[in-house]
Parts: sequence; structure tokens; C-alpha cells
Amino acid sequence: MSAASSAPRLSFLQSCGRVFSIFFAFGRRSPRFKLYLVLSQMPVVIALFAQVNQVFQRQAMQSPMLFFSRGIMSFDLQFLVLLLVLFYGTSVCLEEVEGRTLMYLTTRPVPKAAVILGKYAAYVLFLAVMINVGVILAFLVLNIRSLGTGAAYPVLFQFMGVLTLAILAYTAFFTLLGTLSKRALALGLMFSFGWEAVVQYFPGATQRFTIAHYLKSLLPSQSTTGGLSFLTYRLEPTAPLLAVAVLLLLTVVFLTAACLVFTHKDFILSTD
Repeated sequence: MSAASSAPRLSFLQSCGRVFSIFFAFGRRSPRFKLYLVLSQMPVVIALFAQVNQVFQRQAMQSPMLFFSRGIMSFDLQFLVLLLVLFYGTSVCLEEVEGRTLMYLTTRPVPKAAVILGKYAAYVLFLAVMINVGVILAFLVLNIRSLGTGAAYPVLFQFMGVLTLAILAYTAFFTLLGTLSKRALALGLMFSFGWEAVVQYFPGATQRFTIAHYLKSLLPSQSTTGGLSFLTYRLEPTAPLLAVAVLLLLTVVFLTAACLVFTHKDFILSTD
């Protein structure tokens, strides 16, 4: 009897946890993680540049929260999150196919769905930590003179919640895309900066066919932040609880579909 067959069989959740721990440990030491970590701190650079500019102009920033909501959050939601999530989400499956390591994962005594869910969880954790740390640091830099008031902290936490939901939903979608096509990166770019970037501003019910619509429905009101005019332009918001439910449902649907495709699809590994 082989060692593999004599070893106790792991439950599905244990298999997911094993895959998660492997890719979390491996991923945080990879050069890609370090590169993405640097990129995720771009909001901090923008905030520092804004503060330095105010020093040279010899005047204090009149509305740090206005700059934070219109500048930092717009940059994060409309560009940074989409870019980083695209790279991580599509790589859940594609990096194994392109690296010809898929056979080693799929021949292990773990369900194929556990491979997808474990890697997804590891990459979501990476993204959530990287992006939210950048947002927190940018917030602290911009509000350095009023950190003791505490009035803006609820808005910060609300922004972080929206970003985390964005990471969950978009990563699940791009994970599915990576199982469906080897051209997932190109398709993801078209989806992110084509469909999502344009259709979210369509009037009427059409904007509800974008993930961005439900994320923007959860943003703080303009009266709270003094900004968000660009993000909420033409927005016909969905009720917050319904928006959260839709985002979580989409995440579950995308992940379920990705697991089914990964389980039943015969991947052709390149021999080039």
C-alpha cells in the first residue's frame, strides 16, 4: 500500500485549509507579491505628494476627506483594485497551466474544488491586506492634523468594507475567467476598463449589470465626505443591504462555477 493511500483522507474543509496554507506561505515569499505590495502603496505616494505640495504652497489642505474620497478612493476602486485583482484572480488557475504544475495539484488526494477555493482564499487575503494597508496609510497622511478627532474614522472603515467586497467579488469573477480561457488577462482588461468602466455610468437599470454599481451603492454619502461626485455620477443606488447580498451572491456563483469548470475541464498543457 502506498503512503498516499495509507494517509488519512482530509475532509473538504481541511483540504481547502491545506491548499490555503501552502499558497499563503509560498505566495508571501514570491517576487510577485513584493512587486504588488509596492504597487498597492501608490495611494500613499499620492497622499504624500498632495501634502508636500501643500507645504510648498504654504497652506494647509482645506478638505483632506474631499481629496481622500475623490482622489484616493476613485483611484483604488476604478484602477488599482481592478488591476491587482485581475493579476491575482486569473493566476489562481492560469499560473498552474502555464507553469505546467497543474498535474501535480490535480493528482494530490484533495478535491479539485479545494485547490481553487484554497488559492482563492490565500490571494484574497493578500489583496485585502495590501490594499487596505495602503488606504489606511493614505488616510493617516492626509488627516495628520486631525487624527485625534475621530469623526472621519467611520468613513474610513466604510471605504475599507467596500474595497474588501470589491476584492471578494472581482477575484471570484477573474478566477472563473482564468478557468475558462488562456486569454483571461486580455479578457479581464476589456471587462475591467471597458464594460465596468463605461456601463456603470449608463442611466437606468443597465448599470445594475456591473459589479461596480453595487460597490458604489455602499459608498458614504456626499454629505459625509464632501466628495464622491465622480464615483456617484449618474448613480441610481441599490439599497445597501441588497447591494451587499448581490455582491456576496455573485462571489458564491462565480466561485462555484470556477470550481465546476476546474473539476470537469481537461486542461491542455503546452509543451513549448
